Amino acid sequence: MASKPILGSTGEILTCLPSPYQPHPATGLLYLPRFLAKCRYVKAHGALPASYAKNYKRGLDRFLSLHLGIDPAAVEKIVFESADDAEIDRRLLALLPKEVHATKWNRDLVQKGLTPAGQEFLKEALTAMGCADRAGEIKSVPDLIDFDEGRIE
Repeated sequence: MASKPILGSTGEILTCLPSPYQPHPATGLLYLPRFLAKCRYVKAHGALPASYAKNYKRGLDRFLSLHLGIDPAAVEKIVFESADDAEIDRRLLALLPKEVHATKWNRDLVQKGLTPAGQEFLKEALTAMGCADRAGEIKSVPDLIDFDEGRIE
């Protein structure tokens, strides 16, 4: 039987966040719904749990923002100041470049962690989670996120 993460090994888990593989309906960008959900969580709760706060507006949030040529704080500001999802999408589309190059970003995202250094990072993370046996199956950073949050059994 394949191992599962040791409960709490990565800190608090937010199962309310969408998968990094979920595309944003208006742009097709993978991961954007997750970044927006993290911003919504901070708006509602004041902060993310420590296990998520360390990468908030950094990590994949920042990589996506760099791809788009925007500041991650600008995305957060839009979420904080908007009354609803429709306003968030309207303001976000006004902020983003006309061409978001979704295909390029999506390909880059799903390949995060495929380099030798990335594979070593995944192996270390999975070992810390008590799941070293899953190293061949959890192939990318988005996979690791989904595994940690219970979307991959």
